Amino acid sequence: MIKALFFGPVADMVGQREIDVDYQSGATLGQLREDLAARYPQAFALVAFVALNGRQERDMSRRLADGDEIAFMAKFSGG
Repeated sequence: MIKALFFGPVADMVGQREIDVDYQSGATLGQLREDLAARYPQAFALVAFVALNGRQERDMSRRLADGDEIAFMAKFSGG
């Protein structure tokens, strides 16, 4: 099982802060993102950052492992 976490306006548009996704051997981060974007297109239009197990990840070809935690976040600013 893979845990997908959503933050800020992404979570608001998905309607929840996290979901469990069935793990599939050989799946990549990019495939997971595409699958979730097909289910939540408006939310994923806002996604600017992806973190894999607590670290920002830019390589969408990165293979996923059972138990991974992926966070999807919109751009944010603060002061």
